[in-house]
Amino acid sequence: MMGGEFENLIKVITTVILSLTYTYYLQSRIQKGYLRLILIIPVITIFFLLPLLLTSVHFGGTVGFFISWLANFKLLLFAFGQGPLCSHPSNSITLKEFIYLACLPIKIKQNPHQFDQNKTTPNHPINNLDPKKTEDSPHLAATNGHKSLLNYAIKVVLLVMMVRIYAYKDYIHPYVILLLYGIHVYFALEILLFMVAALARSVLGLELEPQFDDPYMATSLQDFWGRRWNLMVPSILRPTVYLPVRSVANRVLGKKWELLPAALATFIVSGLMHEVIFFYLGRVRPTWEVMWFFALHGVCLALEIEVKRALKGRWGLHPMVSRLLTMAFVMVTGIRLFFPQFLQCHADVRAIQEYAIFAEFMKESVHNWRHWKW
Repeated sequence: MMGGEFENLIKVITTVILSLTYTYYLQSRIQKGYLRLILIIPVITIFFLLPLLLTSVHFGGTVGFFISWLANFKLLLFAFGQGPLCSHPSNSITLKEFIYLACLPIKIKQNPHQFDQNKTTPNHPINNLDPKKTEDSPHLAATNGHKSLLNYAIKVVLLVMMVRIYAYKDYIHPYVILLLYGIHVYFALEILLFMVAALARSVLGLELEPQFDDPYMATSLQDFWGRRWNLMVPSILRPTVYLPVRSVANRVLGKKWELLPAALATFIVSGLMHEVIFFYLGRVRPTWEVMWFFALHGVCLALEIEVKRALKGRWGLHPMVSRLLTMAFVMVTGIRLFFPQFLQCHADVRAIQEYAIFAEFMKESVHNWRHWKW
């Protein structure tokens, strides 16, 4: 099983590299606009279909997130000369940089002096990726946002412990198990993105933005979704959904109400893409609970923005209280709306089985290597 899945994964990776190579050379031959979009649509279609070649939760979910979602949204921006994949007349992105930026959830750090001067310059196009405003992210401005290897090692150990606890889940309250699943998803996703960023950093020689920023410390939904949780997603949803909808809303509703439809539309698109990924995981008919989870959070975040605007900083909760309320809301709505579909496709059971299969595969590989060595 593992061998066949690896073979399919190699086919997927090869297809992605060939498709992105074709897309890269369009830039110098086809002007930005609808013609370039038409020529890219076959690639976008292929990227949506690729996860169907994979049956495992980890490989299928990762390809669905990296390629079918993030890469496709970057290609949509690229078609119109926007986003991280576009070169500029004075300096161009290399093919290697194009492929890494397209298929991996990474974002280049904006401090030019931190880069390897032999590989990039302050004016290099990949240095100009949607810079994060300091006033919007004071916690990121205070530190470089990166965690130590010890931090990730501890999370790996806790992840292994949780996997062992799942063997006794029949004796544990279901809500406690769902809470553990939520922590599991956070740890697994952060560890995965850290490894991907480490690979990209070693190959490109560039400093990357952190992908998480202690989401359990969020003091509001705006803080949680926009500045702490899986930052690569808001980074790509902002130019593809939020800003276009906000521009239209400004003309239709005026400046006072432009933020509300923009925020709601962003969360709805995020919910729909999560539904697609859940389909890749289980190949079952969607129940739309995940979409409603994100739609609810979009509405609540929009209301939160309006309340803050009305109060104008005159009154606020203690940070500890706001953190508890924010995390309680995320966990309760996640248990009620997000994880039921996760359980419906048996992603939890299959993921645990895949851990066991992978461990056995690695054990057998080490045994064969030692036998071959001697």
